[in-house]
Amino acid sequence: MKTDKELEEEIISVLKTIFDPEIPVDIYELGLIYSIRIDAEKNASIDMTLTSPNCPVAETLPKEVQDKIASMDDLKSAKVNIVFDPPWEKDMMSEEAKLELGFL
Repeated sequence: MKTDKELEEEIISVLKTIFDPEIPVDIYELGLIYSIRIDAEKNASIDMTLTSPNCPVAETLPKEVQDKIASMDDLKSAKVNIVFDPPWEKDMMSEEAKLELGFL
């Protein structure tokens, strides 16, 4: 059985395969993932945001995240919570994302 830390690293790997369709950077590097929690029963809970409340993928992106994480072998379930506090801003992007988008 995997540790919570190993599961979290695996979740991050999955998150890095999901891209905002308007920006050529994955959602993890964009800073859209605020937290990943795994409970004792191996249920994952992810707090994420969108680049704006009016984001065109507001309906589909959270579902894609939830479906991909829920399909992981070592997890029982996954739940995505959309939060807008704090609001997303460019400073939340990783150095890699900023470089990719020409902000550095």
